[in-house]
Amino acid sequence: LLLSFPQKPKSELVRTSLRLLTSSAYRLQSECKKTLPVETCPTTDIQLVTQQVIQCAYDIAKAAKQLVTITTKENNN
Repeated sequence: LLLSFPQKPKSELVRTSLRLLTSSAYRLQSECKKTLPVETCPTTDIQLVTQQVIQCAYDIAKAAKQLVTITTKENNN
């Protein structure tokens, strides 16, 4: 998805959505790594990690929806 957008989009809305998408994807990757047996320790709160994963997934979906909405409007104009 990120490859289909220019490196420096002119639209501030697109830049904001891409930043949210990218940062959420990195956060999701980080949170998922916490569930791996190697990194899991007795102090790992799996319920908290699960909530963080859900929030990251929500943010990714939100950013993707924003990008679809923006590009659809731009293409229709």
